Amino acid sequence: MTTTSTRLGELVDRFGGQLIGSPDITVTGIAPLSDAGDLNITFLSNSKLRAQAASTKAAALILTEMDHAQIAAQYSGACIIVSNPYVYFARAAQYFAALKAIPPVLGVHPSAWVSPHAIVPASASIGPHVSIDAEAVIGEGAVIKAGTVIGRGVTIGDNTLLHANVTVYDYCVVGAECVIHSGAVIGADGFGFANDRSQWVKIPQTGRVVIGDRVEIGANTSIDRGALADTIIEDGVILDNQIQIGHNCHIGQNTAMAGCVGVAGSAKIGKNCTFGGAAMVLGHLTIVDNVHVSSASMVSRSILEPGQYTGFYPLAKNADWEKSAAIVRNLSGMREKIRQLEKTIKTLTEKSS
Repeated sequence: MTTTSTRLGELVDRFGGQLIGSPDITVTGIAPLSDAGDLNITFLSNSKLRAQAASTKAAALILTEMDHAQIAAQYSGACIIVSNPYVYFARAAQYFAALKAIPPVLGVHPSAWVSPHAIVPASASIGPHVSIDAEAVIGEGAVIKAGTVIGRGVTIGDNTLLHANVTVYDYCVVGAECVIHSGAVIGADGFGFANDRSQWVKIPQTGRVVIGDRVEIGANTSIDRGALADTIIEDGVILDNQIQIGHNCHIGQNTAMAGCVGVAGSAKIGKNCTFGGAAMVLGHLTIVDNVHVSSASMVSRSILEPGQYTGFYPLAKNADWEKSAAIVRNLSGMREKIRQLEKTIKTLTEKSS
């Protein structure tokens, strides 16, 4: 039978922290402050929720030393004091999930098709109706779930998980310990066309998509292959659902993008950047490391200095928005009038003096 509980002492031995309370207290998982019971551990990462944390029924609480000092008199359970409760929660949650996980069935499902010219190790798990073309190389411990299509010459790294119905086009590379969710398409043609007297002439997309290690890609996200050079996704990048990455883009290490972000072709984005949901980046731009773009912002110029950037007009009632839009349309004319007034004032001032 799978063990789904652990002692607090085991958690602290594994992840660190200062334990206040018995190391022999057993917990079976993590729950929110409001729902936690006497078999749960919970966490406080927002000091505004101190009152809720003080009254939680959880067996143990993950929190900072400062928060512990504020609620210690009210909360009677065990505590694990750490510098970053949210990160500790994430690691503990991974641990509990691993305890409950059902191990994948190793080997190739009878309904899968694997080319005799592909390399699939015995430690991999190949699910029902998977297709793996010639020259593909599947890493040790990789898990490829039902209906996924692996193209010719694709490389999948060790311990990478591809959920059901992922498509990886020919010769693309996916690194080790990646997670790609259902419906993602890696390596479709980039949007490359030349216009010849109103007729579109397709430009062959002969590059690849090269994805580094520990990358997570959300459901229905598309990453286009390069036209000539490769589209590059560096180590540690996380992409949410329904994101579009255009051809020849380069996304730097540990950058994170929320749902519905769109990045046009040949944009180069640095390391440790974040993009809120529905942010848009135009093509051929450069964004340096440590740039943070707010949700729904439009990046229309290169960003060459780290910082927070926002590019949208605040929400307003439609009637107010229409008035503001009318003013914006007239700004050019108003600017010319102001310039003329300034010249007139200057002339009058000079005459009077």
